[in-house]
Amino acid sequence: MRQGRVGYAVIGLGHIAQHAVLPAFRHARKSRLVAVVSGDSQKAQRVGAQFGAKFSYSYDALEECLGNPAVGAVYIASVNGAHPRFATQTAARGKHVLCEKPLANTADECRQMVEVCRANDVRLMTAYRKYFEPSMLALKKLVASGELGRLRSIHTSFTNRLPEIGAWHVDPKLAGGGALMDLGIYCVNAARWLTDMEHLEASAYSWNTNPRRFAAVDENIAFQLKFPEGLVVQGSSSFTAARASFIQIHGEKGWAALNPAFPYSEPRRLFGKIGGRWFERRFRVIDEFSSELDYFADCIRNNREPQPNGIAGLRDVAVVQSIYQAAKTGRPVAIEFPL
Repeated sequence: MRQGRVGYAVIGLGHIAQHAVLPAFRHARKSRLVAVVSGDSQKAQRVGAQFGAKFSYSYDALEECLGNPAVGAVYIASVNGAHPRFATQTAARGKHVLCEKPLANTADECRQMVEVCRANDVRLMTAYRKYFEPSMLALKKLVASGELGRLRSIHTSFTNRLPEIGAWHVDPKLAGGGALMDLGIYCVNAARWLTDMEHLEASAYSWNTNPRRFAAVDENIAFQLKFPEGLVVQGSSSFTAARASFIQIHGEKGWAALNPAFPYSEPRRLFGKIGGRWFERRFRVIDEFSSELDYFADCIRNNREPQPNGIAGLRDVAVVQSIYQAAKTGRPVAIEFPL
């Protein structure tokens, strides 16, 4: 195994980068921040200096960044629509790719990202930080233990009020979709990951209370996903409801709920009832992003396939696209995965 910290360049310096990804390097043990990349070179210099990056680059100078021998991996935190371009450039230079969710705007773009990373023998990981968060891991362990019995239904939701000004999330070319693509995809991924099953069919209903603002993307959406073995997921997401999230799983022997489920800045409560007995556990806030960075660094150093990999991100986007199609047509849509 090669020793030393993996050097990262962070591409895209928006909210998630400045409030979560870049601060996480201060707590990371196997990762270090080397460079930042932005569409605004002055912003790159300012933010880079703030977080201790030795190098700063504009998007136009990305090739120079990728040629820097100190950069071993990139964290793509740009708008969703730019993920494929940045991933392709990065992989072509032999650097590893950790990419924010959604992996891309379409399943076909996700497939292309997976294939280009494979062709260049680099790792591709979708940045689902909940895989490293203790309360979600505890829920997954509970499901896997069989204590809940055979699963019958899952209810899950993620809502958050979108800022009135400066939100690129209402542009489908930049975001790929609305509340479902930004928030609901967490619900989709969690259901897949917690159960180790793949969705079979999607039904959905979408509605907008502000059609002028949300003319091109979904403001609110409710969806149903069918799994094998009679398991059904009921989910929803919204850009105009107050921030809230949960996932509740019902089995033949009991039920368990995690609330809140998906934000990174709030303490969590895992509770439920199994065999007539109540249980409850509380979890403090941790730095989920530093754990994610170090996990990917460890995969790179040990030549190990990360989980969640690019295919996990691809399959979630395929499910999201099926949900959108179901909402558009008003009919159930069978879910197909390109890979």
